[in-house]
Amino acid sequence: MSRPDRGTRAMHHALPPELRDAVDDFAEHLSRVRNRSAHTVRAYVTDLVSLLDHGVRMGCVDLAELDLSVLRSWLAKQRTTGAARTSLARRAASARAFSAWAHRAGLLSADVGAALASPRAHRELPSVLRADQAAALVEAPSRQAPPVGSAPTDPPARPAPRVGPAPTDPSPGPTPGAAQTAETEAVPLRDRVLLELLYATGVRVSEACGLDVGDVDHGRRVIRVFGKGGRERAVPYGVPAQRALDDWLRRGRPALVGARSGDALLLGARGGRLNPTTARQIVGAYAEAAGLPRTSPHGLRHSAATHLLEGGADLRAVQELLGHASLASTQIYTHVSVERLRAAYRQAHPRA
Repeated sequence: MSRPDRGTRAMHHALPPELRDAVDDFAEHLSRVRNRSAHTVRAYVTDLVSLLDHGVRMGCVDLAELDLSVLRSWLAKQRTTGAARTSLARRAASARAFSAWAHRAGLLSADVGAALASPRAHRELPSVLRADQAAALVEAPSRQAPPVGSAPTDPPARPAPRVGPAPTDPSPGPTPGAAQTAETEAVPLRDRVLLELLYATGVRVSEACGLDVGDVDHGRRVIRVFGKGGRERAVPYGVPAQRALDDWLRRGRPALVGARSGDALLLGARGGRLNPTTARQIVGAYAEAAGLPRTSPHGLRHSAATHLLEGGADLRAVQELLGHASLASTQIYTHVSVERLRAAYRQAHPRA
């Protein structure tokens, strides 16, 4: 089972054995059969443990006793504790998914969650950068020193053990100071290619950090991305991102590469694959240092999609680029574009 937080683990441990086993089997199904990410499995497990804990408190100690009234009571309790509509909608979806799986697995005589209604989630329009702001952000590593928290503070990754006799070349190797200098110079190149790829392709931060060197097709300027559910797609990028990639692969990555690097395209200070949390910190730090609105990798994804649509891109093409399973997920960006158009009209038209 994907590792949830401490409170969820305590509730999971306190469940009756039958319910605890059902949670574990459902998590295994999500991970191995549905190919869901660890983050998604953790979210489902957290919701399910909360539901079953509520059921136990209502006297439902056997899975067969789980019925629609328990599901509705659980959601009502969530509502009274101040859960947002989006959270309620997600938790209801978790309950329905578990109920359907349990029915198929023979653990429930009926799919009790099929009749569970949930509040319609209110979708707020995502905040996006203007095109000039996005350009300023992706070019920031070339114009300023890495913000605090972006520069490497860890020691360089330990090199891989040498196999066979030592080389006979008598020339001295790089001094520790020189190695540290090369590593420090590599960080802005890494940050630049990270920002360029996030904005140029609109990929998710987890997808960017999951890229391998072999996923980049330099000839066609396309990256191979593995998105949610393991779905593979090809996403093009432009000339500025190509230049950033060339600089990083030629002068940046070799300075950070180590025994833990493997084929990872983007590396952290210790030579391992760049962590999405670190990538979020990098984006936020450069945005703050450049005096831009608070921005995240997902904000760059929103900006890329909005700018594509404003430039005349087809909605279906944007859906494919972003890796959305449903066109409804992409359509929100058409509303963003309309709102920006209305704002410009109100500001500029004399009869607005």
